[in-house]
Amino acid sequence: MRSYKLHLIRHGLTEGNLKAQYLGSGTDTPLCKEGIERLENLRDKFTYPWPEKLYVSPMTRTIQTAEIIYPNHDYSIVSDLRECNFGEFEGRTFSELMTKDKNFAKWLDPKSGYQPLGGEASADFAQRVVLALDSILMEMMRNGIHEASAVTHGGVIVMLLSMLAFPRKSSAEWTTDNGCGFTITTTPEMWTRDRAVEVTQILPIGYDFSESCTNKFKLDK
Repeated sequence: MRSYKLHLIRHGLTEGNLKAQYLGSGTDTPLCKEGIERLENLRDKFTYPWPEKLYVSPMTRTIQTAEIIYPNHDYSIVSDLRECNFGEFEGRTFSELMTKDKNFAKWLDPKSGYQPLGGEASADFAQRVVLALDSILMEMMRNGIHEASAVTHGGVIVMLLSMLAFPRKSSAEWTTDNGCGFTITTTPEMWTRDRAVEVTQILPIGYDFSESCTNKFKLDK
């Protein structure tokens, strides 16, 4: 039985990323200058597998990322690949929220079911992104597309892999740098019977998360 590969790639850096802000689907921000330069450097130094089909979240930062990594490649917008809507937490930093907002602590507790004012509950976000992945994989299987890429968001990747991926890891272990991600592989049986995928590769090929840009990694070193 043939397998199907999907390359999940996080968008490039934005000003909000540099400021460590929570920016979800409630904030349509573009890539910053440094983000564009880093993506171009990643693309030139490492390898992004060229997909038969390209899926992209509708946000400006993901569309820009797709156009830099995969120039002149047609893409399909998948609305439900967008990031979680953080509602009242949009634009604020983790440190600020932890010290000044009791609702944030509730939201971090999955048992609370807390939904940010104007935003999404974690359970609703999880359901949405799993359905988005299902629609992509089923389209691939119906049409004989054995390798595709999806340019999306860090929260989407973490949510999907922490729920569905082997090897099993904590959410924190699926955090990926901007412009990076993971290749997931599945078969029709694995997906339709078990809703399971296997993580088989770090993206771009040749990139080492232990030397990440979040740890002052310089791509031209």
